[in-house]
Amino acid sequence: MAVEEQGAGPGTDVLIRKVDSHLAALRAGLHGPELELAERLAACLRELVRETAQSSAADRGQVRAAVHFFVLRRESRGRLLSVRSLAAAQRVVNKVVLQLDRPDLLVENRRDLLV
Repeated sequence: MAVEEQGAGPGTDVLIRKVDSHLAALRAGLHGPELELAERLAACLRELVRETAQSSAADRGQVRAAVHFFVLRRESRGRLLSVRSLAAAQRVVNKVVLQLDRPDLLVENRRDLLV
């Protein structure tokens, strides 16, 4: 019988694989600031998945919803996410970050930081 590593469950691995697979697809078509935003969103989501692995079902559910929002290309008109879709995913991820009291994980636009 396999022993599950404490702190990470099968759901955690699945969510991280979904984020990584989606990011790999985005890397093929995005460049510049859009790719940087996608990379930062993916890093934030991976961290949230790991951090909430042992949290309440409600917290894990919020993170799972944010991952699915990032991965499922609902606003896409083609193969890849539009910039608008990444901005929508950014708003969802940042909302979850704040609800989980992790403002250190906020994903900001690089352009916002330069202004």
